[in-house]
Amino acid sequence: MEPEARISIPCPPRNPSPLLWVNLSWNLILAYQSLGVVYGDLSTSSLYVYSSTFTGKLQNHQNEEAIFGAFSLIFWTLTFITLFKYVFILLSAYDNGEGGTFALYSLLCRHAKFSLLPNQQAADEELSTYKYGLSTQAVGSPLNRFLEKHKRLRKCLLVVVLFGASMVIGDGVLTPAISVLSSMSGLQGTENKLTNGVIILIACVILVGLFALQHFGTHRVAFIFAPIVIIWLISIFSIGLYNIILWNPRIVHAVSPHYIIKFFGETGEDGWISLGGILLSITGTEAVFADLGHFTALSIRLAFAFVTYPCLVVQYIGQAAFLSKNLQSISDSFYDSIPGPVFWPVFVIAALAAIVGSQAVITATFSIIKQCHAFGCFPRVKVVHTSKHIYGQIYIPEINWILMILTLSITIGFQDTTLIGNAYGLACTAVMFITTFLTALVIIFVWQKHVLLGAIFLLFYWFTEGVYLSAALMKVSQGGWVPLVLSVIFMTVMYIWHYGTHQKYSFDLQNKASLKWLLGLGPGLGIVLPVPYVSAEERFLIGRICPRPYRMYRCIVRYGYKDIKRDDGDFENQVIQSIAEFIQMEAGEPQFCSSESSSYDGRMAVISTRSMESSLIITEIEDFSTSNSIQSSKSLTLQSLQSAYDDDDGDESPAVRRRNVRFQLPRNHGMDISVMEELMDLVQAKEAGVAYIVGHSNVKARRNSSFLKKLVIDIGYSFLRKNCRVCSTEHPSHQSH
Repeated sequence: MEPEARISIPCPPRNPSPLLWVNLSWNLILAYQSLGVVYGDLSTSSLYVYSSTFTGKLQNHQNEEAIFGAFSLIFWTLTFITLFKYVFILLSAYDNGEGGTFALYSLLCRHAKFSLLPNQQAADEELSTYKYGLSTQAVGSPLNRFLEKHKRLRKCLLVVVLFGASMVIGDGVLTPAISVLSSMSGLQGTENKLTNGVIILIACVILVGLFALQHFGTHRVAFIFAPIVIIWLISIFSIGLYNIILWNPRIVHAVSPHYIIKFFGETGEDGWISLGGILLSITGTEAVFADLGHFTALSIRLAFAFVTYPCLVVQYIGQAAFLSKNLQSISDSFYDSIPGPVFWPVFVIAALAAIVGSQAVITATFSIIKQCHAFGCFPRVKVVHTSKHIYGQIYIPEINWILMILTLSITIGFQDTTLIGNAYGLACTAVMFITTFLTALVIIFVWQKHVLLGAIFLLFYWFTEGVYLSAALMKVSQGGWVPLVLSVIFMTVMYIWHYGTHQKYSFDLQNKASLKWLLGLGPGLGIVLPVPYVSAEERFLIGRICPRPYRMYRCIVRYGYKDIKRDDGDFENQVIQSIAEFIQMEAGEPQFCSSESSSYDGRMAVISTRSMESSLIITEIEDFSTSNSIQSSKSLTLQSLQSAYDDDDGDESPAVRRRNVRFQLPRNHGMDISVMEELMDLVQAKEAGVAYIVGHSNVKARRNSSFLKKLVIDIGYSFLRKNCRVCSTEHPSHQSH
């Protein structure tokens, strides 16, 4: 037994070791990239936090104790909200690798049936990406049944989600404006020749260049921006450590929450209003979760816990140490705290870091809009996937240029970081407030924890964030109205599009897909499920829509909200293969073979293309009169057909080469005669040609509808449909019979 023990003991660590190192190295690379995309905005907040905090009436409380209290507030806000809530908790509430407001909503739609579109099948719950973790049991709590029963509550939830998504888009407008403008403010103190108008002009030129870089994609931009952020973090860490040692080492005691109590005891209501400035220390935090689809949870955690968080804490404490001995420098605290010999190098790095800081929220905006579109809550836009390796890295041209125009308008219109900061703080707090609510629902319905645990999480963070939100709302008249106006505009567009899409879907379901219509035409349906991805093996649902002699089938093609729906010419062949395998699978079930009509029971079968043997031979015909017969030993899969298509000859020109696929029955099939006849009918039908009956519904309100409905449908939805993109190759609408 001892020799066996000596052999078996070292084996387990050896086998997983290569995979462990590969996984770790991959996450370290992603962590490096995430510094240039996710944390740029969060790391540049130190440019304007203290100057934005000590404004208004708080200028009457500029003393050492107030500085200590302000730092203590910044430290615990950064720790409780960014580190604990987002990095430790929210990054675990991902939807198959996707983050953001709609990822939380997607989880709730699947596990608590909150979706308003009745487009799900019972078989959808068997998808590998449908259930969260290892959970397979649906939640049947009274609270769950109550929320599922009342449609108005589900509508309210959708409105809340849309409002949160709209605020994220508002962040995408405000972040570049405040980041770039605040970095340029250092020029006013050192170069009197530059007027405010010239600084605004420089900021606008930089912003145009930033948005012009977006079409290169997150992957390339991240590798360009990551070194800048790393140098920036090292710089602010070094400057912070220098200021602590030089000016006031006693500042480390301000980590104690005791100084927060003293701060409010001294400043009172003025201190509460100043929380709008403290809040700016965590702006960009939402990007930590929203940009999850571009990276991994582990990579984002590594980058924040070991790099970003320590550097930010040291910078804020160093800046506080400097201000405690130089109260006259509060208005330009960051640049004044830089040692003279390194001012210009740090200024250049700060300007570059501010540009990078805008990248995080721009990227998050793209992700949010893509998710909104997939859920039927945003008009059709062109989505460009910029990476072959990270599926969530996307670029949306129309949204990019709209954000640029709005950002330039804000920069030119306000010309003041304090006013923009008021708007920015309100937008960030509103998003956090909504995210807390959705996370509490996820804790209860998805993680299936006790309601009390979800309530504790909700109450603790709602109280904390509610204090900041109330302070931000006090500054609505001082710039805070901007995110509210932007959110109302975007949310109106989203809700009108969703409402019109829902009404159109309901009409199509009742009129195009009625049983009587199906018996006459037999349509297929392509639906988007509230999951990010649907694997190729689980994509097709096949069933009968009438008794077997009619030879009519129903095919449902399922996509996730992150899947690319390509019109690559293979769709017909995939459907034919799936139906052929359904026929063969059905014949193998005794209960279906006893009667010709017994299989017509409305059930749908998931055609897993790895479970069946080949029932048809694929013959590939080219214009050059050369044919190639391919017969798979496995099931007819999407991969096998694509390999037959993609097996390209390097000497041939794609412009003059055309391929066709023909299906044949194998000679030695050993099938039941009824199965063989049905397969022959299927092949003959395919050879006769495929007819596409594509319906186009014009949505119009009834004459007796209310004025509001006529306004929404006849004007709003009609305008959006006429002016948005038609279905592109990434979003085709297939209907096959």
